[in-house]
Amino acid sequence: MSQSPKSPKPRAQHASTSSAPPSTAPTSADVARLAGVSRATVSYVLNNAEAVRISEPTRRKVREAAEELGYVPHAAARSLRAGHTRIVLLPTSHVPAGPLYSAFLNEFQWALRRLDYTVVQYGSLGLGGDQAARAWAELRPVAVISLGEITLTARNVATLKRAGAKAVITLGPATVPGAHALVMDQSEVGACAAAHLLERGHRRIGVVVPEEAGLELFSAPRLRGALSVPGVEAVPLSLAYTERSAAELARRWPALGLDAVFAYNDEYAMLLMRALQDEGLRVPDDVAVMGADDLLLGRLLRPRLSTVQIEMPTGEHLATLVDRVVREPAETTERAGLMAAVAIPREST
Repeated sequence: MSQSPKSPKPRAQHASTSSAPPSTAPTSADVARLAGVSRATVSYVLNNAEAVRISEPTRRKVREAAEELGYVPHAAARSLRAGHTRIVLLPTSHVPAGPLYSAFLNEFQWALRRLDYTVVQYGSLGLGGDQAARAWAELRPVAVISLGEITLTARNVATLKRAGAKAVITLGPATVPGAHALVMDQSEVGACAAAHLLERGHRRIGVVVPEEAGLELFSAPRLRGALSVPGVEAVPLSLAYTERSAAELARRWPALGLDAVFAYNDEYAMLLMRALQDEGLRVPDDVAVMGADDLLLGRLLRPRLSTVQIEMPTGEHLATLVDRVVREPAETTERAGLMAAVAIPREST
């Protein structure tokens, strides 16, 4: 008689090596228990409340507990409690930004972050004023900083304020009804450069107008500034930021009848100066060359590049102004004179 096969013994179950599913997110109550403080104290510390005095050891204990638990405040909940977000919307510039402008924007964003604002950069390329305002309003920012690439109207400002923006702030030469204007007029740069060249005996001055899209925000007022100087005949010169374009302009230079050039900024000035020298023109004997922005590279050239030094407000100063406007949203002001231009003479003029 045949025996039936034995049933196989069940295999031992081994512990799974996969990680357990994450538990629920820690709450402020969990942080309070671990730190041995109240939930209110946790809220005051993590929201950087200034109205309540809390000792530094307690603040440190709360922060350490939050870090240990991996606690992250809920932005939406905090916004509901406060009645607004802490988002400052900064439309992404589609202008090719130079080192000076980039450093200014970085410093400005860091200063806003230290004031507990969240800076959100928004890609607005291709959007018109109405489209941009509606897109920005969807994020419910507490403030919008317009750098001037998009032309805003009073209606756009009203759209943003209805969505909760306590301040719409414009940087640049134009003002918009209902917005706070921080006036930074680029025409001062062109006027300063032309006045310096005139003092050096140059009257027929070429003014470089870059062909690159977006730079007209800076180049147009710089040209207007140069044209405004009495005694100067300023001639616009189109130039792309390429060696080929600079070489073509340098070849045409003797026929232009110009004895100096304000080359928009230091980068275009260095490009053009090299091309002029390659054509056998002497700087400054045949052509005086002036830049702007006072970049370090300009001092390394031979001859050293004369330039316009642009004195801009510090990022901390500007962030403080933004914070003040957010706290006092009813006031609309125009703050002028936030930028100054100073000629720095060197060997190229």
